[in-house]
Amino acid sequence: MAYRVELTVRANQDLNSIYDRISADDSAVAAIWYFGLEKAIDTLRSLPRRCPVIPESKDTKSGLRHLLYGSKRDAYRVIYEIDEAAQLVSVITIRHSAMDKFVI
Repeated sequence: MAYRVELTVRANQDLNSIYDRISADDSAVAAIWYFGLEKAIDTLRSLPRRCPVIPESKDTKSGLRHLLYGSKRDAYRVIYEIDEAAQLVSVITIRHSAMDKFVI
């Protein structure tokens, strides 16, 4: 059974900010990369547990996970939680990997 994937308001803002930052409307390469990020997020519909629990989550036992997208030096972390009962994946935020740790 497939999970629903929903983005929080914050995650939607993050996605819009990334779009603006990389100027996806001005560059075909940037647009392809951006739509690849959206497609990667959509893959969470199946097997969302394939991605690891985030290091920040280990102390709180919150079970947040992250999907990494991009190159090793320029990766983005799609941080999300899974609600098994509702079969729902909620994307909480999308952050550049160089940013400080996510505060839970």
